[in-house]
Parts: sequence; C-alpha cells; structure tokens
Amino acid sequence: MNDEERTSPPMQRIALHTVLKAGKEEEYERVHAVIPAELDAALRAAGVHSWRIWRDGRDLFHVVECDDYQAMRAALRDHPANVVWQERVGPLHAVADDYSGGDTGLRHVWDLPARPAR
Repeated sequence: MNDEERTSPPMQRIALHTVLKAGKEEEYERVHAVIPAELDAALRAAGVHSWRIWRDGRDLFHVVECDDYQAMRAALRDHPANVVWQERVGPLHAVADDYSGGDTGLRHVWDLPARPAR
C-alpha cells in the first residue's frame, strides 16, 4: 500500500433512481451514447471515478463512485458544461434535477460480504 492509499478517504458509492417521461427512453439513450468531452472533464474534476446507468422501461438506476457526492454536486451545480447538459437531459426526466437539494441517493440496505460469514 502506498502513502496515498493510506491517507485517502474511502470512495463513496451512491445509487440513484430517476424516471424518464413517457416516450423519452430512446432519446435518452441516444443522448448518452457519447457525453460531451467538457462534461466528462467536469465530472472527473469534481471527483467522479465512475458513473453507470441502467434502464428498465422509464426507470433509470445510477451507481456513482466518487470522492464526495455532496461536494461533486456543489461543484457541478453551476459548472457551464453541466448547465448545458442539464438543459439537454432535464426535459427527458419526469422530474429535472436542479441541484438545489441535499440529495444523498438511495438508502443502502445490504452488501455481500467480501468473505463468507463463519
């Protein structure tokens, strides 16, 4: 283990659930086929290591791995690349994210332990 690994706080893993407006499923997938380079850079600069999205009908399930979820949201709230992105994807959602709340994601319920219980 190097010094950085010993002193770095643990990465956060946040699960989110959002819902698309009816009929917007295919457009959402087209828009997300390739995100703008400026948004990619903004996400990484805000501490995002991974952001995965799954879709079941209109329901979207996100898993975000980042340094600090609340700090990431604060950094992105007024970031020009994210403002443009939210203007594009916000209308596809049943409820657009205005970044004003203290969103903490879905409640974590259970993990399979790394090692079996004895």
